[in-house]
Amino acid sequence: MTKPERPPRPTRQKMRLTLGRVLRLARPEAGKLALATVFLALGSAASLAFPQGIRFIIDSAGLLSSTGDAVARAEALHKINQATVLMAGVFLIQGVSVALRFTLFSIAGEKVVARLRGDLFHSLMSQEVAFFDAQKTGELTNRLSADTTVLQGTVSSSISMGLRNLAAVVGGVALLFATSVTLTVLMLAIVPPVALAAMAYGRRVRKLSKDSQDSLAKASEVAEEALSGVRTVRSFDAEVTEVGRYRSAIEQSFQLAKRRVFAAASFMGVASIAAYSAAAVVFWYGARLVVAGEFTQGALIAFLVYSMQIAFSLGGLSELWADFNRASGAAERVFELLERPPQVNSEGGLVPTRIEGHVQWVGVDFAYPTRADVPVLKAFSLELKPGEVVALVGPSGAGKSTIASLLYRLYDPQAGAVLLDGQKLSALEPHWLRRQIGVVAQEPLLFSASVEQNIRYGKPDATAEEVERAAKLANAHGFITHFPEGYQTLVGERGVQLSGGQKQRVAIARAVLKDPRLLILDEATSALDAESEHLVREALERLMKGRTTLVIAHRLSTVKGADRVVVLDAGHVAQSGTHANLLSQDGIYRRLVERQFEAA
Repeated sequence: MTKPERPPRPTRQKMRLTLGRVLRLARPEAGKLALATVFLALGSAASLAFPQGIRFIIDSAGLLSSTGDAVARAEALHKINQATVLMAGVFLIQGVSVALRFTLFSIAGEKVVARLRGDLFHSLMSQEVAFFDAQKTGELTNRLSADTTVLQGTVSSSISMGLRNLAAVVGGVALLFATSVTLTVLMLAIVPPVALAAMAYGRRVRKLSKDSQDSLAKASEVAEEALSGVRTVRSFDAEVTEVGRYRSAIEQSFQLAKRRVFAAASFMGVASIAAYSAAAVVFWYGARLVVAGEFTQGALIAFLVYSMQIAFSLGGLSELWADFNRASGAAERVFELLERPPQVNSEGGLVPTRIEGHVQWVGVDFAYPTRADVPVLKAFSLELKPGEVVALVGPSGAGKSTIASLLYRLYDPQAGAVLLDGQKLSALEPHWLRRQIGVVAQEPLLFSASVEQNIRYGKPDATAEEVERAAKLANAHGFITHFPEGYQTLVGERGVQLSGGQKQRVAIARAVLKDPRLLILDEATSALDAESEHLVREALERLMKGRTTLVIAHRLSTVKGADRVVVLDAGHVAQSGTHANLLSQDGIYRRLVERQFEAA
């Protein structure tokens, strides 16, 4: 798991902006939230009424025990029964209100986070490829999952609990003053310092908790690396080494967790002593007032219950404030992505009614945005005529794959232009453009789904007959039908259940079904054995017929059948011609071929 970057401590201005964004996100759920707030008010009112019921019952019980008059005793007993029934009714209202408040706030929060995740994923999928070059996949998925979950808690439970605790504090203090001004002033002189000390100590506990989580994330990262690269680990007999690395990371996490436990235990102990000491002081002074006849026993008990409610609510508010700080940092990172405009437009543009397949690179300069100071192509120009098969060859790093990436517009050049039928690619509608281009890569990506679903990826609305026809043209139908589940066979993560040749043929079937006008073959046979290469090459020849094709290859057998071979060197065209023509010249192409023969 990739460890997320720790967000900077948010400023008050940023927190206000973030809160405004979150509230705008929650606007479609305003009805649910308003109704939830009504039930929150009912539940809070019921909880504040509870101590008054206790006060009434205790005072009535005191009257019952102190009088010998039968009529007075019967009247006091009747009042106690009435108060008990009323309290039961209050408890019922409170329970129903709490349940409905929690349900409505939670559903609203789930809906908001579902909408947010969908919008965030849409924003991510709209970004240019250069953005992903500079980002870690784990960081992006963390924002999709963990950061949005933090926001979900803020929109649902945190806001709900915050409002409830605030109502309890405000209402409780008001009722305390109504019960006894003297005791309330005494309590307010004791509780705030205790609460502030508890908050300061709580920050220490939270920091240790965060450090412990970060350490655990590092351990998870070690585990993910080892598990995802298990074949490499096994081939180097490094299982013991990886287990040692993981145990070491877990031990560090355990040490931090132990410190957190000790700190939390100390915090709980100190907070408990402080809270009960404060209650004891209030109880002591209140008892003196009762003895002096200035206060009833029921009023004293009610006062203590209100004090406990306020103390718990203040503690809850301090925790929620810390959670909101954390949520504000997470929200800032989410909205940073959500509102980021893509540097390469993903919507809008021209949609030609027909396509010839005439491609030109005209005076193209290009460097990858993450390595802007390292030029890959310099004043590069190349032309592909409609239906022509052009092979690109050259040493590693010459720019072959970069040229292909510019064609299906993963990147835009810094200077010059790429043209399709005379139109700049940047002027064309991106979705339409990519529908005209088929790509078969050296290591094709298959999704963890069935064979049929992977082939259908080229044309989601294709019929089963069209899928089967594409598989036959790709020489894939034979091995697919030999699987027990045929076209419904799951290929595993990244197609791990298929051999290299099988994956290539499924990828070719996907391209056949897409029926593109332009075709890019990026070293599509370089990693295959002779038999698989023969089957794949036969399928590729069918696929290339009538299509403008750009072939990137190292193998001699791949380029011999091309209409033209273009030799690249350091980002520019060094040679161009047929295979036989270039072989007769003393140049880079001839040396590449000779080295290949020597290696063979």
